[in-house]
Amino acid sequence: MTQELTIAFIGGGNMATALAAGLIGKRCGAHDVHVIDKNPAVLDRWAQQGVSVAQAPDATLAGRRVWILAVKPQFLKEAVESCRPFLVPDTLVVSVAAGIPARAIGAWLAGPDGRPHTRLIRCMPNTPALIGSGASGLMALDGVTQDDRLVAQQMLGAVGEAVWVQDDAQIDAVTALSGSGPAYVFLFIEALIQGAVRQGLTDDQARTLALATLNGATQLAALSHESLAVLRERVTSKGGTTAAALEVLDARGFAAIVQQAMDAARDRAAELSREFS
Repeated sequence: MTQELTIAFIGGGNMATALAAGLIGKRCGAHDVHVIDKNPAVLDRWAQQGVSVAQAPDATLAGRRVWILAVKPQFLKEAVESCRPFLVPDTLVVSVAAGIPARAIGAWLAGPDGRPHTRLIRCMPNTPALIGSGASGLMALDGVTQDDRLVAQQMLGAVGEAVWVQDDAQIDAVTALSGSGPAYVFLFIEALIQGAVRQGLTDDQARTLALATLNGATQLAALSHESLAVLRERVTSKGGTTAAALEVLDARGFAAIVQQAMDAARDRAAELSREFS
């Protein structure tokens, strides 16, 4: 990085908390962070970390290298417009709001001449960022520099994996995969636990085994040079227990159901875009 990393979080909720946890003490100090949130209780929690706080945008914003927009989509336009008077040309704006296109945000940040702000990155992180195991997709408008990309990569990389995509449509696909994906996994774990309890294990036994199974399988997939299909086949003996289970999943259209669910998440992201931009 060629500049000091100073950050303003517009919105101090869970995602801002996760990003700050990965950055403070590693990429910046607490004194480099400014948080804006309407909720005094939220600001009290941030202030205890030594960051500066405010309930409304103020001149402090003008001195922050990066603005991270971390408010709910339905409140984003109002928040962006309230911050616009403090925008300077070299401000890098990063949005983590679901469904709102980057160019819509850039237009909301337009100056008196009507020119949109194009030094803007849109990203979709997910909740495992809270423990440093997030998965994020990022896309950039044409005003973003290579240094800006490095800044964003390092910020999101501090809380997990980050990949660059081309446009808002691909960010919607990221939303359907990694953004909403933790909920799919939690549902699958719940189903495993319920099935094991129904078969006679205690809830504690089932939870321990289910979590260890998902964790172990995921790590094996990440570390192995073999394809997922090969790893699955190695667990599946012909005529054995795994084969019997997979036959049921195949007969019920497991893969198709997952893909249909992802399509629904992607389509809802597109609806949010039309609704709020």
